Amino acid sequence: MAQRKVLVDEILDTLQQLYPDAHCELNYTTPFELLIATILSAQCTDKRVNEITAPMFETLNKPEDYLHLAQEEMEEHIKGLGLYKNKSKNILETCRILFERYNSEVPRTHKELEALPGVGRKTANVVLSNAYGIPAIAVDTHVFRVANRLGLAKSGNVDEVERQLMKRIPREKWSDAHHWLIWHGRRVCSARNPQCGQCPLQSMCKYAIAEAKKPQGKPKPKTKAKA
Repeated sequence: MAQRKVLVDEILDTLQQLYPDAHCELNYTTPFELLIATILSAQCTDKRVNEITAPMFETLNKPEDYLHLAQEEMEEHIKGLGLYKNKSKNILETCRILFERYNSEVPRTHKELEALPGVGRKTANVVLSNAYGIPAIAVDTHVFRVANRLGLAKSGNVDEVERQLMKRIPREKWSDAHHWLIWHGRRVCSARNPQCGQCPLQSMCKYAIAEAKKPQGKPKPKTKAKA
């Protein structure tokens, strides 16, 4: 157990050295803008979401700004994103709830956030961590993949991966570790063709070690040139 903790600490220290400036790559200025951007980020890249929200947030940056929008109008703002029809419906309903129940403030608890349409555990964690500084680990596709590959977690279930990470990573590092894992997944440990040979974590990574042990394919025999 002590040996495992040393390895986890070494992995976290290496990630911190690699990405000392890691942060949320969604652009926002308020908790509300972050909430909307995170809802929009489902199955979309942060870069694409930022392209959509930059002009939108110039006029739609408070819940009350959305109250008189028809769903078709909301769809026009975000139609460049996937699932835009469902996201439009959820955003409009979420804005109505925030205005009527929370005086247009974004709540600060998992329970209240996850009761909002379009807000799941991951989105709630992103908002709590980045907007309010409450330690949390949001498990998106990058965190899920990298944590399993490194051996920081071992599960095919997103919630279980979050629980394992919360157990193995010190609470004061939860939010930073979330960003480190995301940045590593985007820059090195991609879903396809991860750059294991260039990764400083290679010697500590269960996935890389297992891949290195796999037998290499035999080279194809050379064919003689025809006369």
